[in-house]
Amino acid sequence: MILSVLCTQPARFNAIQRRLGGGITHKALTQALRRLERNGLVTRHVLATSPVAVEYAITPMGQTLRAPFAALLDWTVQHGGALSDAQATYDARMALAA
Repeated sequence: MILSVLCTQPARFNAIQRRLGGGITHKALTQALRRLERNGLVTRHVLATSPVAVEYAITPMGQTLRAPFAALLDWTVQHGGALSDAQATYDARMALAA
């Protein structure tokens, strides 16, 4: 999800968090961005502003994931209903077994 946000343009930390819909904590986003940077998928650039800001951008290697991510998103949209149905069936079966 983070890479999909950065595919279009570099972004600051708070902008990434907003675009993800607030579904990720500050700590979790920080850890994920560090892993992505360590793996060479994003770069981190400190901006000399007051206060200091950090901007993240996707690397050329990270860009190679655009097509697989798009395919995964398409699959999820196509099969999301079936996944929800399967989860509901499983949950109902587990509730009966308990």
